[in-house]
Amino acid sequence: MKKEETIDFHIKSCWHSISRIYNQKAQIEGITGSMGFVLINIHSSEGTAATKIAPMMGLESRSLTRILKTMEQKQLIEKHPDTKDGRSVRIFLTPFGKEKKMVAVKTIKEFNEKVRNALTDDEINNFFSLFKKIHAVIEKIDK
Repeated sequence: MKKEETIDFHIKSCWHSISRIYNQKAQIEGITGSMGFVLINIHSSEGTAATKIAPMMGLESRSLTRILKTMEQKQLIEKHPDTKDGRSVRIFLTPFGKEKKMVAVKTIKEFNEKVRNALTDDEINNFFSLFKKIHAVIEKIDK
């Protein structure tokens, strides 16, 4: 079987292309694509428990720790003890972090709008249906 005939090749190839677009935009903003994804996963007013971010993004906690440290150095985030659970740390966006989050959200919305404009409603519905089925297959494999 040729790689072009495999499903995972097309998923991975497409994601790399999307990731490249996001990273190029992030670089212009002085951050990385990974930082942008972290920013959009932090609640703008309530912050987010540090332990919840990695699973939301599918990251290892070690990788997230490095990203958060860099984001703190760039003054995008602040860490504060959780008022409800003293053992936990919450991540909050700084005003600069909120500004960069808005850019990240705008970038994602613009990309999605361009893709949606290129597809029919049926194609969009089929796309989501297809990926639900792929996720179901993956869940069965993981068990």
